[in-house]
Amino acid sequence: MKPALIIGSTCVDIIINIPHLPVTQEDVHPTSQTMAVGGCSYNVAYTVRLLGAPHTHISPVGTGLFGDYVAKCLKEAGWPLNVYVPDRDNGCCYCFVEETGERTFMSHHGAEYIFRKEWMKDYDSNDYGLCYICGLEIEEPTGVSLLEYLEENQNLEFFFAPGPRVMHITKEKLDRMLALKPIVHLNELEAEAITGIRDIKEAGRHLHEITGNHVIITLGVQGTFYIEKDGTEGMIPSIPAEHVVDTIGAGDSHAGSVIACLTNDMTLHDSIAYANKVAAATVSVKGMSLTKEQLPEM
Repeated sequence: MKPALIIGSTCVDIIINIPHLPVTQEDVHPTSQTMAVGGCSYNVAYTVRLLGAPHTHISPVGTGLFGDYVAKCLKEAGWPLNVYVPDRDNGCCYCFVEETGERTFMSHHGAEYIFRKEWMKDYDSNDYGLCYICGLEIEEPTGVSLLEYLEENQNLEFFFAPGPRVMHITKEKLDRMLALKPIVHLNELEAEAITGIRDIKEAGRHLHEITGNHVIITLGVQGTFYIEKDGTEGMIPSIPAEHVVDTIGAGDSHAGSVIACLTNDMTLHDSIAYANKVAAATVSVKGMSLTKEQLPEM
């Protein structure tokens, strides 16, 4: 398959480890605080790169403290700075990680979440296969421009991850995105939010009726439910993590693994089975710091 085209955010994650989320007026002492590069599309691109699949990452980097940090980290890691936005600061994401490993986000969005069609003039859509899009970018005001770009380049096959704020995407934008018949990758809560259907299999079938394409619903320790383009259904068991450090980027690493495997011409079933392994490995390390040596065997 042709290289993947990954469009979206690279931001700064400020990871704060706490015993539990505080309630009003409670005084909680964090056990640690670290700063790292993150963002949904960066996490996906990081995983695709880690797995050696060809790709291009279109991710705007702005200015300010967080923009400078992102630019520095990307340069040190050998990532090209494909889009620079000198007129706007980057935001950041505060990631509160409880002792259970569960995470809660507070995001201040900046340049990293905007989109301008002129950025794509040097990237011929005919040169790419799967195009990854996250719902966070669709939600933004410039999400209209992103939708227009996608509608004008339907030679691409779209891989859509609605994300945890799918309920904040307007119905008009969501309908336009689903009308492009993307592969949909989401978790159990997102599937219920986007369809209004609590039964996961029924929610998946409803999405499949709309898109006519693959539907992938991750269910944590229960595994992954999927429907192939031809309507074939299946459940692939999860790989238990030996120790859950935090769940930051687990869904993104799963999506990135599926994209990398499909780009390397693996079947959907085998792609998801391997992605389950990568997600389990990801929750066993802090943040999105999985290394090539920590990758599970194919």
